[in-house]
Amino acid sequence: MIKIDDYFKRQIQLWGRERQYLLQNKKIVIIGSGGLGCSLAYGLGTSGVGRIDVVDFDKVSLHNIHRQIAFTLQDEGRYKCEVVVDVMKSKNPFLQATAHRLEFREFIELDNRYDLILDATDNLKTREEIDKFAKETDTPWIYGSVEEFNGQVCFFENALFNIFNINNYEVGGVTPPMVINIASLQATLALRYLAQLPVVKDKLYYLYFNKDGELITQKFNMPI
Repeated sequence: MIKIDDYFKRQIQLWGRERQYLLQNKKIVIIGSGGLGCSLAYGLGTSGVGRIDVVDFDKVSLHNIHRQIAFTLQDEGRYKCEVVVDVMKSKNPFLQATAHRLEFREFIELDNRYDLILDATDNLKTREEIDKFAKETDTPWIYGSVEEFNGQVCFFENALFNIFNINNYEVGGVTPPMVINIASLQATLALRYLAQLPVVKDKLYYLYFNKDGELITQKFNMPI
């Protein structure tokens, strides 16, 4: 029988048994299970969070597989959220996880409540809906987006998301490692918050490569 202390040994060395056991009582939801969602599942699904729900109505397509790390060629045609949940459960025997094959508007009608919402979507309109739901339910959420070699992350609590231009803009392609990078930042902010460690909120992190190939990180306070 696998013991929690053995499975999470290195994290317990990091922050102690009390914080590790605290995570078992936390409930989060990942909205979207594409590139960001897959990476968030790996980052948070084996961290000790007690319950993780995953929401996505899309199925795995061939062009997803090379850049969305949870999927293999055998998963083509399966619902993404179900694959992601299966992957998390296969790695973590202490996790409760549920796949919701729904659009976000349908999902919020279930009236579930969470300690934290993780944005892994790919359009600003859905993020606007997440922000509205988060504000109505007094739930913090972590925004993440990637385009080409650029990425953004923000832990939203009180800041206004509607400063972003909400339109039908489509991204011009993405590089898979940058997706993993942004998801890792989202997951780290999430873990610090859930483990009751200090975390800065309502600040936008913008990561990009300049013309010389240097990785630049900028930080902006979001309007409240």
